[in-house]
Amino acid sequence: MFSERDTQSPKQRKGCIEVVCGSMFSGKTEELIRRMRRAQFAKQKVEIFKPAIDVRYSEVDVVSHNKTAIVSTPVESSQSILLLAEDVEVVGIDEAQFFDMNIVDVCRELAGRGIRVIVAGLDMDYKGTPFGPMPNLLAIADDVFKAHAICVRCGNLANFSHRLVSSSRQVLLGETEKYEPLCRECFELAKRDNGGAC
Repeated sequence: MFSERDTQSPKQRKGCIEVVCGSMFSGKTEELIRRMRRAQFAKQKVEIFKPAIDVRYSEVDVVSHNKTAIVSTPVESSQSILLLAEDVEVVGIDEAQFFDMNIVDVCRELAGRGIRVIVAGLDMDYKGTPFGPMPNLLAIADDVFKAHAICVRCGNLANFSHRLVSSSRQVLLGETEKYEPLCRECFELAKRDNGGAC
């Protein structure tokens, strides 16, 4: 038996906001790519965006740490997403923590248009504090998926991105040479070992 939702046309489809969050090396981008590929397989019109500053693996593609990639559109500001997301059913946004705070209103606007919005980003920075617009995105999300890495020191689930190099900049792009995933206990020990700073 078909539900009312099954018979809705694309214009009647209700929008939603899904947020995938977690520490570095937890598989956030991998999960975003997985969801976007499923939408593509279902013949839905999709568009994926990432902040232009993220050029770690590719200037254009969204690439996970284990090198899974999907074509995306780099943008300088969140407002550009509204202009470029015309006539789509699913919008993916990677590294949302690097966007301006307006990304929250952008996601609301897209969902209001009936678009499924899938957002991936770090929920905490290297200090273990909420990162950029992520807390606000988590608050307005219809669905939240918390991804976990494995603590490289003890093997427990990791929620924290511990910075291995000396820098007080909140945004410092890097991979395993600059960050390691840690559980809460190991993260607190690492902060103490570093004199209270990560």
